[in-house]
Amino acid sequence: MSLAATAVRATDASARRRRMASPFLVAGGITAATLALHFRDPHAEGSWGLCPSAALGFSCPGCGGLRAVNDLTDLRFLDAVSSNLLFVATIPLFAWIFWRWSAGRWTGRAWDPDSRIVARVSAVLIAAMVVFSVVRNTPAGSWLAP
Repeated sequence: MSLAATAVRATDASARRRRMASPFLVAGGITAATLALHFRDPHAEGSWGLCPSAALGFSCPGCGGLRAVNDLTDLRFLDAVSSNLLFVATIPLFAWIFWRWSAGRWTGRAWDPDSRIVARVSAVLIAAMVVFSVVRNTPAGSWLAP
């Protein structure tokens, strides 16, 4: 192998390490938070503090999310769904987004999703969060409450 080819390969590896720093940091943060939620059970009253919306008497779309993560780390899938159905349902979407972003960083071809699709998906997620919040705070949707 020539000296020039070795230099190009070293430069490519260095550039890839720089590009992959953000995905590794995000994955590390998610892993650290997941481990913290596994070892400090959010099912225990006050273990992670007081939820402001719960203190006001209603369940926001995130209520039960910490418990759902804890349940998933213990492989209790039905308990996780019971804690926060919306959170569990969106995990595949966010995993796919992370995978596409990371793959683009790895190859050096940035993933650039269509802004109209991003806007539509965002609008659907926000609408789902609003509907989920309203329904889980009614008597008919009490089964969705954490």
